[in-house]
Amino acid sequence: MTEPDLLPTLTRIAEALERLSPPMAKLPDTDAASAFVWHANPDRLDPVPDVNHVGMALLQGIDRVRDILTDNTRRFATGLPANNALLWGARGMGKSSLVKAAHAEVNAEVGGKLILIEIHREDIDSLPRLLHLLRPRPDQRFILFCDDLSFDTDDTSYKSLKAVLEGGLEGRPDNVIFYATSNRRHLMPRDMVDNERATAINPGEAVEEKVSLSDRFGLWLGFHTCSQQEYLAMVRGYCAAHGLEMDDETLRLESVEWATTRGARSGRVAWQYIQDLAGRLGKPLG
Repeated sequence: MTEPDLLPTLTRIAEALERLSPPMAKLPDTDAASAFVWHANPDRLDPVPDVNHVGMALLQGIDRVRDILTDNTRRFATGLPANNALLWGARGMGKSSLVKAAHAEVNAEVGGKLILIEIHREDIDSLPRLLHLLRPRPDQRFILFCDDLSFDTDDTSYKSLKAVLEGGLEGRPDNVIFYATSNRRHLMPRDMVDNERATAINPGEAVEEKVSLSDRFGLWLGFHTCSQQEYLAMVRGYCAAHGLEMDDETLRLESVEWATTRGARSGRVAWQYIQDLAGRLGKPLG
């Protein structure tokens, strides 16, 4: 076959490969929304016009970590040095709510230039592609947020996250910061770390490899089970915010019983009680 005869064949092959390859993701109009969700394969950013967030004033019992994260977010949004943050600890204590509340508060201060992008745990491997998309936008600041981040046995995707947070050739872009929430301080199950210690030739090095991911987060913010006083403050705060009226002693007895039947006191349990109370009172929650 001569060279002219090969040209149409090669052209058809190239066109077929182009159709099979996923299209390059594009950053959508960030004026349309201040929050997006990242999806991989095919890569795309879906806008979230109305973010489900709780007002900062309703986050009770976490004053210290609230102030630290908000200040870190504010420094990042104004172009000052800031740290990646890992929010870890007791379930239902407002870790993800605090991230969204801090974004909303600081974004209002900087005129909508702070963008929140949620990335799902199963899409962590696609982080380098997302960073490549965000790097050329130095005029905007992006918080990458992964809720309930953890890694199981034989899961090696944590190595990709380590390289992205610190240590890669390109490094993390100056206009991107990473916030994650987890019930685990080191993002790994305890039995996984213990198994590495027991079976490795050099136990110390094996454990260091597993727990070094959390070291990539400059801020470790711990969330602990709240006291009954803090729990009642959450309940009363929700009642005041949503106009729910009830005798205070009855409210106290009911909400304490609600927490007792669930075996936990937390912001999530308080909100679940408020939903039940609003339903019984016939009042919608805005």
